[in-house]
Amino acid sequence: MGSASDKIHKVRGNLKSFAWIAAWILVAGAAFAADSATVQPALKNVTLTGYTRSNTTQNLASEVSGKVLHVHYDVGGAIGKAPFLEVDPVFIDFQIEQTQWNLEKLRVARERNASRAAYLEKEFRRIDRLHADHVATQSNWDAATEELAQARLALQATDVELKAVSVQLEELKERRRRYRLPAPEGWIVVHRQVEPGEIIAAGTPLGQVADFTRLVVPLFVSGPELDALREPERLNVTVAGRPTQARINWVNPEFDERTRKWGVELALLDYRGGEAMGGLLTELTFEVATEGLMVPRTAVVQRYDNPFVVLQSDGRRVPVVVLGETADHVLIADHALLKPGMALRQGASPPAK
Repeated sequence: MGSASDKIHKVRGNLKSFAWIAAWILVAGAAFAADSATVQPALKNVTLTGYTRSNTTQNLASEVSGKVLHVHYDVGGAIGKAPFLEVDPVFIDFQIEQTQWNLEKLRVARERNASRAAYLEKEFRRIDRLHADHVATQSNWDAATEELAQARLALQATDVELKAVSVQLEELKERRRRYRLPAPEGWIVVHRQVEPGEIIAAGTPLGQVADFTRLVVPLFVSGPELDALREPERLNVTVAGRPTQARINWVNPEFDERTRKWGVELALLDYRGGEAMGGLLTELTFEVATEGLMVPRTAVVQRYDNPFVVLQSDGRRVPVVVLGETADHVLIADHALLKPGMALRQGASPPAK
């Protein structure tokens, strides 16, 4: 047995060791408290690809039948001031000319009837004065009254016929305009199904034009992807490798049961990357919420191939299952003890127990 002095020295040594260990724990705890990280909802990068197409297309069909005289544009041509095509208007031109002559004939007839009505009105006034003075007989007064009434009716009938023929002429002129098939100026011809000299029927498809002044991109997205796309007002996309911006043009509320996705159309904004045309590869990369949690790489402790994280609040170790990694974060599986916003320790690993 040692002396009392040796026992005292031994106790003092143990106390010093315990004090050093306690101090190390306090310092390490302070270091971990000062350098903490938080659990974040899991996100993953999603890249959607699609191809541009024209904003609007329009089928062209003639409202009249006849022989095609001219087709002013070919496929790829931009519509200008001239119409897409012209139909031979020779027969309707004859009808218009004949109606114009009928209208002129009625104008002459109206002048004649107006002149006769004016003369008979003057004659009636003369006979009416004589009748009042008991010079003209009643039969003369009745005859003058009847002739004036008939002249006025003839003038009125001519006015009605003039209006009817004028409407007929306007109708023919409107039909004549249908012999020139227009298309929106600036649009591009994408299909042409007619040649000069062909006989066409009314309603027959003759071509198609498209509006490439605005390009759109159809996509199919899932629910989380749609939520992510709706957050920003403008989306950063690349079109044929060139960066540009887009916005959601519309969302089709009809749900596709087979793909479990919704149809979305993006409208490109101020695309200046070259010739505007369909089929340009468009890519859109963004982050989407996914299953699991994200924690900083520095908060994951690798201990004998059994990774874990340490809670900042009480120092508990929580084992994690790593699902993936990024440059700065680790994707882990959901855990009952880990919630978004919780603080984790990071930096040096705590001492093994």
